[in-house]
Formats: sequence, C-alpha cells, structure tokens
Amino acid sequence: MFHRVTTTAALLALVAGPALAAQDTITLGMVLEPPNLDPTAGAAAAIDEVVYANVFEGLTRIGPDGSVRPALAASWDVEDGAKTYVFHLHEGVTFHDGTAMDAEDVKFTLDRARADDSANAQKALFAGIEAVEAVDPLTVRVSLKVPDGNFPFNMAWGDAVIVAPESVADAATKPVGTGPFRFAEWAQGDHVTLTRNDAYWGEPVALSKATFRFISDPTAAFAAMMAGDVDAFPNYPAPETLAQLAADPRFKVIVGSTEGETILAMNNRKPPLDNVKVREAIAHAINRQEIIDGAMFGYGTPIGTHFAPHNPDYLDLTALSAHDPEKSKALLAEAGITGLKLRLALPPPTYARRGGEIIAAQLAAVGIETEISNVEWAQWLEQVFKGRDFDLTIVSHTEPMDINIYARPDYYFGYGKPDFVALMDKLAETTDPAARSDLLKEAQEMIARDYVNAYLFQLAKTGVANAKIEGLWENSPNQSNDLTAVHWVE
Repeated sequence: MFHRVTTTAALLALVAGPALAAQDTITLGMVLEPPNLDPTAGAAAAIDEVVYANVFEGLTRIGPDGSVRPALAASWDVEDGAKTYVFHLHEGVTFHDGTAMDAEDVKFTLDRARADDSANAQKALFAGIEAVEAVDPLTVRVSLKVPDGNFPFNMAWGDAVIVAPESVADAATKPVGTGPFRFAEWAQGDHVTLTRNDAYWGEPVALSKATFRFISDPTAAFAAMMAGDVDAFPNYPAPETLAQLAADPRFKVIVGSTEGETILAMNNRKPPLDNVKVREAIAHAINRQEIIDGAMFGYGTPIGTHFAPHNPDYLDLTALSAHDPEKSKALLAEAGITGLKLRLALPPPTYARRGGEIIAAQLAAVGIETEISNVEWAQWLEQVFKGRDFDLTIVSHTEPMDINIYARPDYYFGYGKPDFVALMDKLAETTDPAARSDLLKEAQEMIARDYVNAYLFQLAKTGVANAKIEGLWENSPNQSNDLTAVHWVE
C-alpha cells in the first residue's frame, strides 16, 4: 500500500534525522528442504540452493551466464594438451573457523572426492584425476589420466567445493566454508539462516543476513509472498498465480531458463521396462504440451532428449517420441504386453505431483495402469535414487551438462549401455570444440532412440521477488541461489 507523504510528515522526517539505511536482510522461499548442507556428500539440488557460492566455494565457479569463472583459484595454466592443470590460489583466504585455506586443503578435497569410499554424488567428476600435488601453499598441480578440456567446468560444480579436514566431519549440519556468508542456524523443517562473513577474502556482500524458508505447498508460497513473509521465491512453485503477482507493483516476476531436464524416468533394469518397445510405447503415450499447460501453466520447453534447449549443441529430437497413442498401443502389442500396471513415485515438487496426475491419465488411455505414491524428498532419495525400488518417477535433473549420467550402469534408471559408455569416454578425451559438439549430438540421439526415459520438458525458472530487490539470477545455469550480488534499492 502506498501513502501520500504530507508536508508536515516530511518536515517531521527532516527533523528526526537522516533516512534509514537500505534494508540489508533477505528471506527467500524454497520448495524443498536440503537433507544436509554438505554439497560434497549429497545429491539433492536443495543443498546447492543454500550453500553454493554463499557458504562454500570451489577452485572455479559458474557465473549467471553459465560461464566458468575464477573463484578460489585466481587463475590456472593448462599444460600437456589439457592433461595437466596448475591452479594459482588467492592469497589470504581463510575458512569461517579462522583456519587458512591453502593448496593442502585443495589436495585433501580432491583426493577425498575421488577416494574409493567417497560419498560424493558426482564422483565421476573426479575419476579422471591421476594425482594432485600441493606445489606450494598457493599452487596446486592436477594431473589427469587423459586430456580433459572440460576440467575447469567440472571444478565449478557444487560437488567440487573446497573443504577442510578440520571441519568437514560436521559439514552436513554445521558447514564451514570460505564464502561471503557463514552458517548461523538450521531450524529443521522451517529455515536455514546465513550471516555475512566480515572476514571474507573477496568482494564484500551487501546482505548482512539471509534466511531460506522451506515452503513446499504452492498455496502457502503464494500466501507468504502476499503477506511479505518472504522477500523472494527464486523458484516459485505456483505458476498459476504469476499473472496476479506480476500485476502487483510490490513484486516483479523473473522468468528464465534452467538446466533442469524434467523426465519420466524408467527403471531400465526391471522387466518389462528393460524392453525398448515398452519404453517407446510409454514415450509415445505422453503429450508433453498437455503436461506443460496443465502442470506448469505454459512455462516449460518440450525436450526429446536429456539436454538443455538453450545449449548450442542441443538437438531437437521431440519428433522421435511424438504423442501417438495408437503407435503406443501397437508397440505394447508387439511386446506381448497386456494389463500392464506400474508404480509411479512422485516427489514433492509441483511439476512432479501435478504432472504425475496428467501422465497417469495419458498412460491409462493406452492401457497402462499406474499406482501413484507421493513420497517426500528424503524417501525419494533413499527408495528411488539409492534403492532403485521404483518403476516410474518424475524428476527434474538440474545439474549442468549431465548427459554423462547415462554412462553409469549403477545410476538409478540403470542404462549404462557399453556403446554409450565408450562415447562418453571419447568425449572426455576430446578437446576440439567441433568434435565435442558432434559427440554430444551423437549421445543425445542414442539415448533418445533407446527411449531410456520419457523426456518431458526443460524446467523454466519462474521466480518472484520484492520489486526493490536486485541481483537475483534470471536464469539457473546451476542449482544455486547465489546471493553475492543481491541487494535492495530504494
């Protein structure tokens, strides 16, 4: 609500003294609560949403435009045709507990991530490392088994942030990093609070405190925005109310793209889903636009493979799995499948719960019955992702450039085709951009023609914020809520 300032009120304000300083605290809404706060030992995107670039930093980092930028490494040299990388660290960097961050911490982090007993969810990022050497306190040499022109990008993932042996044991609940914010409090089930690190080695941040509130219900998210209980919801879960919020001068709606390939994942290791005809039948039963319109209110881009449409190497393969119920029925008949009943596990996000109901109806139209179970995020991670106890599930894979997960036979959807593994091995050894592009396109086509999963849409980033907040990312090239440039304006 806006009030006209009277002349008397204005005079009183002048007498009272200088104007109040701009607000320097922020409360952000998040749909999912992270299961822990250690990005080096957890797969949930919600971990990076809180701590990436805020609490923890890596040798490199991802910028808002998706580019790889220096972070704890001020620069790096590429030697031996991209088989050796020499990282030059910033001087005077300390962890939040006051201990120094140096080359030995980098060596500890990378050796820990690639160890046989590593709990890192993206262990493949470190598999190509042959040796890590702390040359001196500010210099680290990483030797790779084969050339990898993508290594600086790998080091920009949240899974590659630098941790210290003195504090990593408690990182799940009391994270200690080098970033511009310190961990202050985690009220489980409600919020995480960060406070400004006044001893930060880099550019100071404008915010003195940031609170992440966990609000999974779309109706509650809308109510929290309207009441001012949260200042911003970077990944807003109620797209049906975006028009109402956009019309309100108190708010601004921020629409961009994400790295989130939203898929109907299938358990390829379990009959009858180990039959490509059955998987293709499921893919042809899906009407992508109906899901985008019905579950996401029009926000989302149809995809036909596990690759982001905004990437220059993207292939539009949606025609391979176009909506064709009659073809779906014919494929099931060819496979000798009748009366098929499958379990459909749906985690909390809106795209899954709403999209799942629509997909269940689409599958029923071709004779496939689904038994829907709504599971909480922790249960999904334990049962589906780790335990592989599922038939179908809907999830958005928000990790950047993650098509290589299809080379992992132990991954939850269980593909790991030897030809695809060989393709990824070749990609890892290739540094020429044109050759890499060709290999990436070949990989997209292979998984699309094998109908590993049913590819639905690229998740849009639909955010809402107080109109006075600047610096939030429009797009999501990774999973973070990077607050380093966020500030209030009057």
